[in-house]
Amino acid sequence: MAEEVSPAVARRRLRLALRDARERAGKTQQEVAEQMEWSLSKVIRIEAGDNTIAPNDLRPLLAFVGIKDRTVVNDLMAIAKIARKRQRQAWFQKPEYREHLTYAMRQQIEYEAEAEAIWYWSVFYMPGPLQTPEYAHANLESFDDEDLSEERRRFRADSRRLRREVVLSRLGELKIFALLDESVFRRPLGGPDVFLGQLREMHRLAADGLIKVRMVPFDFEASVTNNATFDLLSLDMDDEGAEVLYREVGLSDEIIEDRTTTRRHHARFDKIWNDAYNEEDTIDFMRSRISDLEALIERRKNPE
Repeated sequence: MAEEVSPAVARRRLRLALRDARERAGKTQQEVAEQMEWSLSKVIRIEAGDNTIAPNDLRPLLAFVGIKDRTVVNDLMAIAKIARKRQRQAWFQKPEYREHLTYAMRQQIEYEAEAEAIWYWSVFYMPGPLQTPEYAHANLESFDDEDLSEERRRFRADSRRLRREVVLSRLGELKIFALLDESVFRRPLGGPDVFLGQLREMHRLAADGLIKVRMVPFDFEASVTNNATFDLLSLDMDDEGAEVLYREVGLSDEIIEDRTTTRRHHARFDKIWNDAYNEEDTIDFMRSRISDLEALIERRKNPE
């Protein structure tokens, strides 16, 4: 079974298994560090998924946390070998990107490349991987230097471009559901020309059936989630426990893998999705906005 999983899935499965085993054994991360003669930070990085573990180190660690069943040990050893196939030359692992992308962002990017489905919820902007380069640039330019330096904005804009290339190249095997507030379709981020390009691209993707998009209108009567932005990614559509949540609050972000939390967010998403405009009405609304923007741009070019 281990041979069938990807390195990203293997790393996630291994670190969760190690963390859960340690907690069941009543051991602290400090105790693990002392037993293995590691630094505490190394244990923390292994359980966070930022470091992999060598098979020779894994056996004594498993024994220390009480995993002795031969079948379980062999499975985890096999998973560990796959997990160590981290693509260090992947663009988001290069030092210049690691410096400007948060740990949660790097995890999200790795999961995006292997997810089977992604559910986006946003009340402010188009989802990152669906942003055109011009729209992404305008989005990041809305932050001042105290929030994001010019260099960091540049690397993050480039990361959105690269994420977009990966996500769009996987459409078909990757299912995307974007649930967006009406304000996302009305806020002309970057000005009419930039926003028109963004809307045309979203309309193309939706009209061609490559992604599913639904709009939550301003007159939506049911209460909506207070989570302004989150991405829910499934690494295995047949396994509810294989969902991870990426959530942003201002400039802070986090990856959440707690099943209770991911299940709650998914249930809330489904409820709003079912009550929002359907795909056809949303496509019609986008077409109307595109026409309005085209007329506005034409009037500006040819004032009476």
